[in-house]
Amino acid sequence: MPAYNSVFNADPHQPRLVGNFPLMPLRTKVRGPVYALPFPDTPLPAGESPDEDSESYDILDEVLQKFRANTFFRNFEIQGPADRLLIYGIWFVSDCLAKIKPSAGVRDATKDVTNLALDLNFALPGDPAWPLNQMYEPPRDRQDAEILRQYMSQVRQELATRLLARVYEEDGDGKPSKWWLSFTKRKFMGKGL
Repeated sequence: MPAYNSVFNADPHQPRLVGNFPLMPLRTKVRGPVYALPFPDTPLPAGESPDEDSESYDILDEVLQKFRANTFFRNFEIQGPADRLLIYGIWFVSDCLAKIKPSAGVRDATKDVTNLALDLNFALPGDPAWPLNQMYEPPRDRQDAEILRQYMSQVRQELATRLLARVYEEDGDGKPSKWWLSFTKRKFMGKGL
């Protein structure tokens, strides 16, 4: 059975690429180099995503939706640029879940995950610390590298916010969801950030 690829690979409006990493629009209030998608007309609870047909549905909704199923796969066939962002998002979610302790309250987990998301000292494609350099092209120049770093920082911050809303939404007891934390030891494709 193959892994779940991104539905955004079939999008006729191809995003701008830096190397071969896509800069896709996001539904976010975090400032960054891409335009923001509109929020749904009817506000959704923090832990829910809009329907796939909605113009508000973005790649980060898909990362969270496909995270648990895709973490079981050791191989992943990249079928388009959106898959590269999907892979990165899954790796980042794994890192965030590793920061959340089973006994941690919302406040402590938010602090730890937010610090991880705001840390600007992370590897870019082409850096020696990047996990899959053979599948990712490095940025063309320093300006592209800076744009990519800003975009990845925007993705990290928004993904951390959405993940925390899901991990702590269930019964309101202040404990993280055991269903999410059960994936802390899994490594998608046997790699991590």
